[in-house]
Amino acid sequence: MKRFKTISTAFIVVILAIFACNVYYLVSLYNSIRADVEREVMTAIADADLDELWIRAERVKAGTREDLEKKFGSSSEEYHGETSVAQDSNGNMVATTRHLDGTVETQGYMVSGQSSFTNRFINAVCQQFHGIMDPYVAADVSVMDSVLAKRLNDRYIYPKIIKSEVVDSTGRIITANSKNINARLDEFSYCFNNNSGYSYRIYMTPLTRHILSQMIGIIITVSLLMLAFAMAFWYLFHTVSRLRTIEEMKDDFVSNMTHELKTPIAIAYSANDALLNYDTTNDPDKKTKYLTIANKQLKRLGELVENILAMSMERRKTMKLKPEEIRLSEFAEEIAAAHRMRADKDITINVDIAERTIIEADRAHLANVLNNLIDNAIKYSGDSVKITITGDGNVLSVSDDGIGIPSKAIPYLFNKFYRVPRGNLQDVRGYGIGLYYVKSILDKMGWTINVVSKEGEGSVFTIKFSEDE
Repeated sequence: MKRFKTISTAFIVVILAIFACNVYYLVSLYNSIRADVEREVMTAIADADLDELWIRAERVKAGTREDLEKKFGSSSEEYHGETSVAQDSNGNMVATTRHLDGTVETQGYMVSGQSSFTNRFINAVCQQFHGIMDPYVAADVSVMDSVLAKRLNDRYIYPKIIKSEVVDSTGRIITANSKNINARLDEFSYCFNNNSGYSYRIYMTPLTRHILSQMIGIIITVSLLMLAFAMAFWYLFHTVSRLRTIEEMKDDFVSNMTHELKTPIAIAYSANDALLNYDTTNDPDKKTKYLTIANKQLKRLGELVENILAMSMERRKTMKLKPEEIRLSEFAEEIAAAHRMRADKDITINVDIAERTIIEADRAHLANVLNNLIDNAIKYSGDSVKITITGDGNVLSVSDDGIGIPSKAIPYLFNKFYRVPRGNLQDVRGYGIGLYYVKSILDKMGWTINVVSKEGEGSVFTIKFSEDE
């Protein structure tokens, strides 16, 4: 048992280690997917920024310089001129603007070297476009919300909430919509104008649900796998423990049965030896005494053998019954008469069954069932006992006025090897297989049995026949 516990503990540790590794890899996978999704979101914001710029440009594309000066003031001077974008030797983008007054303005933009040339070029053009457009037409955050939702949807990201703000380099809000949101949201920042330091600050529904939806297959598979491991191990542990308990009970049973078999054999042998080796013809009392002792022990030996055979027959799951018509009153009276003759205490057995009552059952097994119930009523009683057998075509009852059964023991009464605990008192010998055999045979017949008992008042065992019998 110690070796089994050691191996079981090792298996539990291995399962826990596997579970911990799976959790670690799931967390790593979550972080990896989140990084990818966040990159997708930033790309969507950049695309949405271009869309918003284009929409603004569409709104003013028909305007002239005078229209802009009239609408926005003399600052539109910066709008008119020729701008060219080139890349310097360090890979940075340089925008050169030639104004109408002849002045030349050069601006450089550092772009990450990890981006492709196309992305760097687009970013540089976008920055220059913002430098030209923003002084005259402010960013429209409502448009930004709409186009960003579309760009995210194109990437199979569906946030329920999107809120855009334009902030400066200090975080001060320049432009914001009127949405009032109290929910916890993820925040992203995208600088769209390096010269002014303006950035979009985007709030959206947390990405956790989207990420978990991508991981749901792996999560379910791993969870089911671990659950299957745990259930299989629990079932194995439960089965082995149960088998271990049954093995211990079986060992105890064999040990006790061996001792019980030796006792009547030894006593009967001694009695017969005395009859053979000593002159008992002139002492009838001694002869009767020895023969009575031998008879009782042989009877006890026969009961033990019957119990062993009954348990052995119960184990044969393919056992077939041989049903026949039985006149229940005569059948019960025969068994009652046998118990009256061999009882070693004052017993009264009354049979109250209508003479015409006929049932169909296996005679031998039904006899064993009734014998067991009557024998228990006799054993678990005082110096005298009154037993009543009643029945009809539906039920058969065996009642007694014995010592009764504790209510807490009744649910386990028909379990194999179970005996009602009575402290250290061992006044009645038994092995806990009689009632188990009764229940097994009745189940085989398709019948049921129940018991009603009260300590100090006796018990009633009732067999209910199936409806078709």
